[in-house]
Amino acid sequence: MTDMLQYFIFLQLQSQGKFFGLIFLIVQRFTWLFLCVRRNPHWGAANIALVRWLPADYDEGEQEPRGWNQRRLHNGFQLPSPRKVSREILRSSSKQKDDVYSQMFVEWGQYIDHDITFTPQSTSSHTLEKDAECFRTCEGGHTCFPIKDPLGGAQGCLPFYRSAPHCVLTAGCDVGRALQRQQINAITSFIDASVVYGHTLRLQSFLRDLSGRNGKLAINDRFQDSKRRAYLPFVSTQPSACLQDGWGDRVECFSAGDSRVNEGLPLITLHTLWLREHNRVAAELKQLNDHWSPEMIYQETRKIIGALHQIVTMRDYVPKLIGLESFRRNIGPYVGYDPTVEPSASNVFATAVFRFGHATISPILTRLNQSFQEDQRFPHLRLHNSFFSPWRIVREGGIDPVLRGTIGSAASAVSSNTLMSEEVTERLVVLNSLQHMDLASLNLQRGRDHGLPGYNDWRVFCGLMPIQTLDDLTKIVGSQRIAEKILTLYKHADNIDVWLGGLVENLLPSSRTGPLFACLIAKQMKALRDGDRFWWENEGMFTQQQKQELVKFSLSHLICENSDVDKVLPDCFKHGTYPSDFVSCDVIPSMRLEAWKEKKSPGEHKT
Repeated sequence: MTDMLQYFIFLQLQSQGKFFGLIFLIVQRFTWLFLCVRRNPHWGAANIALVRWLPADYDEGEQEPRGWNQRRLHNGFQLPSPRKVSREILRSSSKQKDDVYSQMFVEWGQYIDHDITFTPQSTSSHTLEKDAECFRTCEGGHTCFPIKDPLGGAQGCLPFYRSAPHCVLTAGCDVGRALQRQQINAITSFIDASVVYGHTLRLQSFLRDLSGRNGKLAINDRFQDSKRRAYLPFVSTQPSACLQDGWGDRVECFSAGDSRVNEGLPLITLHTLWLREHNRVAAELKQLNDHWSPEMIYQETRKIIGALHQIVTMRDYVPKLIGLESFRRNIGPYVGYDPTVEPSASNVFATAVFRFGHATISPILTRLNQSFQEDQRFPHLRLHNSFFSPWRIVREGGIDPVLRGTIGSAASAVSSNTLMSEEVTERLVVLNSLQHMDLASLNLQRGRDHGLPGYNDWRVFCGLMPIQTLDDLTKIVGSQRIAEKILTLYKHADNIDVWLGGLVENLLPSSRTGPLFACLIAKQMKALRDGDRFWWENEGMFTQQQKQELVKFSLSHLICENSDVDKVLPDCFKHGTYPSDFVSCDVIPSMRLEAWKEKKSPGEHKT
């Protein structure tokens, strides 16, 4: 069936307004060809537009970002360059330590973000007007939206590619909205472990061990760790763009369900743990149910792994992030699937809100030995020396030193006085870029590229009072010096970018976000949970006995089962002192997969 025919069927069914059942989906939630779906099968699917909770704010109403025309005034003033905002407000040469949470809390935020959103950049590398690549010009164009940087050397700007537009006019959509530039979420919005398995049939097939007929995922056929534990497979296209150490054979980029796996060593580590966990669970399910086919083993294991991602995120991570009181008030207990809730990722969540974590990035990547001391063979790294370097996993002790570093070191604290480490504002490594980049500038420019309304608009959206005066901002930020800097640069409170405004707010009690980001994170997470018919708690997804086993799972258990780390914190999102706060893996609760043992029907056999 061709893509056009599939899409034609979809439009015909949608236009009839029927509550239809079986439909061939262009992008499947799982690998099954057919799914019983609801009235809105595109909700949460891959390759749809990020949803708007507020109308887009483009300079000319359709696609020009704020700041595109340098002469255009906003509330009587020009917008400041993101690079200027980064240098004068966000950049910091030092970072304070979080006194409650570990670096694993930071890493999980990035990892699960990659399960929810991925916004591709424009596929064309040339402006239509100038026919010049974006990293060679400071002129804006159809694809390029360069960041002005007076201190950026001879070129005077940082290159910036606009996000790819979503330009499909579907039946029943708002024509005015369709004329505005919208951006794509290339992956499924659901917390469904697509970060492990991929969001396309082609990638899912590549990541599976189809030759073994055991329901497992493919592993690296060239390297393994000293205990013969598996690494992720390499990408199919070689040589790849990942950095090399210059010694011995090439170590290519790793491949996983998400293409950003190689951005950092902790991210590679989490991906590797889940690969090993899938294969561990699949092997046990096969032993318990020798009559199951390889496909049955794979799908049931995937269903379990997806549920574990949901549990860790919603039970262990989100309440700590937004505060328990905010969680109870704005998300609340699960009461079942709600077909009226759209679970698609929002533009503001993907582009601004969940980038709060960039302020928690530590300038040092910690690597620890079995005594949780700095590993003398593989010492700590400056962060920029760890980007896109899978060779360090293969040649420098595997994932274990990095893993101990993430659970054995404190996260960086969010403070309006020390927001962004210079490791990511001055030395960010971007593959195929000719210069170091600035993550803070990229975030601010991305928000403008996507037409995100300003900080005050979002405060009103969340029922918060808008900022009008320096005193208002000082109370919210907790620092008159920072408040003065912000208003000196932006001139008017309505001009403040939402990412910056949300980032500098005072944290809510027992949380790691201010009131605005807590509101928007809660709204998104509640939608992802309540609008997901395959949520693990929903009726019919698992038996009661299976649910009782699933809730025993923790990231600490994941680490114990799939690495050489033998002592952990009961809650590895918490920071503790070694050895007093650590416990043996022997006392960490574990799932008993006997709850999945199935009686073999008469005459049933393996296929």
